[in-house]
Amino acid sequence: MSPDLVCVCVCVCVCPPVARTRDVMKEFGSVYQQQYAVALFNSVRYEIEGGGGAQSQLLHRKDPLAGRSIFSGSLFQYLEENRKWRNRFVSVPNSYTISLHESKTAHERGLHPKGTINCAGYKALTSMEEYIDLINTSLPDVKAKSGSNPFIKCATQFPLILWHPYARHHYFCVTTEKEQKKWHAVLQDCVRHSNNGLSEDCTVQTPAFTDSVRLHRQAKGHYGTWDMMCGTPPQILANLVMESLHPELRSVIAPRLRGKMQQRQKHWMLISDALYRQVLSQTTSQYEALAEACEALRAPLDGGLRTDMDQIIASKEHVSSKMRALVLPKAEQLLRTNVQPYISSILEALMEPSSRGFSEVREVFFRELVEISKNLLNGGGKDKLGDPMERLSMLALHPVKMQSCYEKVEQLNLEGLQQRFDLASPSVFVTQQVQMDNAVYTFEQLLNQSLETQGEDDMCKTIQRCQDRVLKKYDYDSSTVRKKFFRESLLQIIIPYMLQQLSPSCSPELPRFKELIFEDFSRFLLVENLFEEVVLQCVSKDIMMAVKEAAVQRRHNLYRDSIILSNSDPNLHLLEESPQVDWAAKFGGDEPEGPVGDGGESEGGGSGSRRRQVVSMIQLDGIPLSFESCMEVPGPMSPDSVTGIRDLINPMVKLAPPVSKESPSDMTNGMEPTTGTVTWEDGEQDGVTHVTPTVEGGEQDGVTHVTPTVEDGDNQNSSQDTANNVSLNL
Repeated sequence: MSPDLVCVCVCVCVCPPVARTRDVMKEFGSVYQQQYAVALFNSVRYEIEGGGGAQSQLLHRKDPLAGRSIFSGSLFQYLEENRKWRNRFVSVPNSYTISLHESKTAHERGLHPKGTINCAGYKALTSMEEYIDLINTSLPDVKAKSGSNPFIKCATQFPLILWHPYARHHYFCVTTEKEQKKWHAVLQDCVRHSNNGLSEDCTVQTPAFTDSVRLHRQAKGHYGTWDMMCGTPPQILANLVMESLHPELRSVIAPRLRGKMQQRQKHWMLISDALYRQVLSQTTSQYEALAEACEALRAPLDGGLRTDMDQIIASKEHVSSKMRALVLPKAEQLLRTNVQPYISSILEALMEPSSRGFSEVREVFFRELVEISKNLLNGGGKDKLGDPMERLSMLALHPVKMQSCYEKVEQLNLEGLQQRFDLASPSVFVTQQVQMDNAVYTFEQLLNQSLETQGEDDMCKTIQRCQDRVLKKYDYDSSTVRKKFFRESLLQIIIPYMLQQLSPSCSPELPRFKELIFEDFSRFLLVENLFEEVVLQCVSKDIMMAVKEAAVQRRHNLYRDSIILSNSDPNLHLLEESPQVDWAAKFGGDEPEGPVGDGGESEGGGSGSRRRQVVSMIQLDGIPLSFESCMEVPGPMSPDSVTGIRDLINPMVKLAPPVSKESPSDMTNGMEPTTGTVTWEDGEQDGVTHVTPTVEGGEQDGVTHVTPTVEDGDNQNSSQDTANNVSLNL
């Protein structure tokens, strides 16, 4: 029996994943049903009473990525089923889900991708050393020595690896360092957006779900933020199950793994991936049923809330006042001795890197406008304004150009703060991106309005005036969002500590407060939530005061809350409803970039000449583009053939991954380099090596050009990866 199957059998006997998932979902479901009613009450109350923060000075684009794709291009992918590197055409649409295609032709024809990658929970790595360090943590008792060879051999010196603590890993590589940096920036952006949490547009489901996960983990003794709170609700729930299941199974399986160190690590990864997908399939179906059941009760609950809202609010305030008498003395004592002395130093640690990051956003935006003005002064003329403005409109979504902004905030890791405070959350980077796009969109609308009313004479002065107005508004909005970020971050740091310290003494007293709540209101007023609100109110006063003092001192260019821009434009927000400006149609531009299939036509029909791809593809001079000579008609081993479809519907499942008899030196099948040049977006040229792997029978598969054959089919027609070969008889 193969080691994989033995290990899976052990897993099933000791701690069946199905049973563990069922138990976790049962516990979570009861908490979610309670929190759903509380979230509905808060949502309806906010709708009735209104409220909100400061008015944004900048305009907000409704859908920045409408009709666009992020990036596409060719790179090598490592295929575990035959342990070979194959060229793949990779596209990143506006959903930030990575699609892997057989060729560019297949992508443009709209054929199904060979696979897709949802980047939630992943980390993007650029070195085998980083990867080996993470692999060593997956099996603590099975560690690779420093400098030892991993179980895969990279075909080039520039790897790109997507690592996940539970799911399968993905291995890619490219041929130049600049190409690696560009792809790494794109992959990091995919990870950030996938890890950015649930949509706040769902004003009931999202808070109900996030509070339920937090309360479930607190009941297990886990306070504070959680790295795996990322992805869709089923993915988060699968991570919740694996958080306890994974180490238990590892302790049972690791001693039973056989073979060399790299082989044991690989087998464990296959088992972990198979188990994760099994758990994910269960959480998906069970969460859908839970969400539907709660949604079915929404209408009657909503009606009762609107009828009794005043009485519910009065009852809540009465119970909260009684609870404050119990909690506040203990909370204030804890706050004075263990929290207040450190608030200012924590705030300074937050302010320094985040303010540098938002200042860099301002600087990048300013530099782009300077370049546009230079082009006009150097004879570009208004007829050439279309393409620079189209590029500017996508600036916030350009991972490479925004990388310097993200790096300023990422310096938190270098200062050792990440281990103490969870500061580098994806929301910070996404907020930077949103502020950049708001500035760009406001500039576009102001410039377009000025050109329509004042004409196109002396466009440099017009651009300068619009630029000055936008930068002033950006400074105000940047101050507002940073102060909000500081307050929320301080709460995320302090509140879990306060709850952990106060719960042992306060929680036993909470049940007696239930007697003060009318039975009709008990679904909307939970004593656990009221207890947390009392602690939150106690801490918020000190946090608000600390942030306010920083703003009064004008530290890090923060504005006081009382400051309102004297030249605010009362009619500016009317432009927010205006259609997006088609600069290519207005002033002419380049031919469209990127595949039409990803983005479709631009808003409002457009001119057909709008740029559809945010990041420009890498063009190779002297070397044919990848897969340009690929077959137009699917071959017999294509997933689009009848045989392939049958295999996908009824795949053959093997019990163990095949063990190749090739020597490690044969894994890359040999390399034959030729040379060429690569031209980047800025016109700079670098030398590039055209690597051609030589496989059995004399076949060749180049980095940038390939002639597909039947033998190159990834054993083509099963889209099952090696992990699927592990049978789970649960």
